[in-house]
Amino acid sequence: MMNNKKYTAFNQGLFNVFDAQSMPYKKDQSFAHFALTDALITYAGAHEQPLLHFWQTDPLVILGMMDTKIGRFKQALPIFEEYQHQVIVRNSGGLAVVSDPGVLNVSLIYPSKEERLSIDRGYEYMLDFIQETFYPIYPYEIKAYEITNSYCFGDYDLSIDGRKIAGISQRRIKDGVAIMLYISINGDQKKRAQMLKKFYDRGLDGSEPSGRYPDIHPEVMTTLEEAYGTPLSVNEVKSRMLRHFDWQKGTYDGEMNRYYLEALEKMQRRNRRVFGEDFV
Repeated sequence: MMNNKKYTAFNQGLFNVFDAQSMPYKKDQSFAHFALTDALITYAGAHEQPLLHFWQTDPLVILGMMDTKIGRFKQALPIFEEYQHQVIVRNSGGLAVVSDPGVLNVSLIYPSKEERLSIDRGYEYMLDFIQETFYPIYPYEIKAYEITNSYCFGDYDLSIDGRKIAGISQRRIKDGVAIMLYISINGDQKKRAQMLKKFYDRGLDGSEPSGRYPDIHPEVMTTLEEAYGTPLSVNEVKSRMLRHFDWQKGTYDGEMNRYYLEALEKMQRRNRRVFGEDFV
């Protein structure tokens, strides 16, 4: 599992890799990925150990807390049932994104104690990582700038030829930080965007602050498979990503389990506050 690649900033050291395909928490379903991310951030800080986390879900809409503040939020929620997607509210910032088996979620997780990792440097780490993974092997360079009419728009939207393929966010807990990416590998990106467009069209009532929520144009988003014009699987992408690291498989010990259970309880409380006590 070792390679001889010369280190660049984002991959210094030996990384422990955690993949949702082998995690012991599947019984907790979609909550597990977010609770585990928080556990991994805490663990990375406590042990000064960099980590890499991969996960996918069944069809799922992941809302940010800002999405719950729109004027007709409850009236808009049935949209997701119509599209046969589950829905949860995540524990990090931003707006709604879509997750399903064609979307890979990736977190670069670093200890950030002695030398605090800046927000800008964290974003640059993820950008360097994705650019090195795909370019120049594939023909189009991946760039970072806001794709205004995409869902969950931001300064570090990743795009190919002007069409968004991925978004980046960050989460910081104690002495650890996660730079989190969703990247659309394959599947129906138009349908993903249309679903969230309908959510906002039904949910926004005009009382919301101007410019805070997206005016989604589905055509400004795409998948890696479509952009490159070649079949591409999630497993192939993970394998290509791992080539940039010296790594070993991470283990789930008692300490990790304790961090996980604490984070899981917080996720469940947050979602019960939004959706009611019967949720989960």
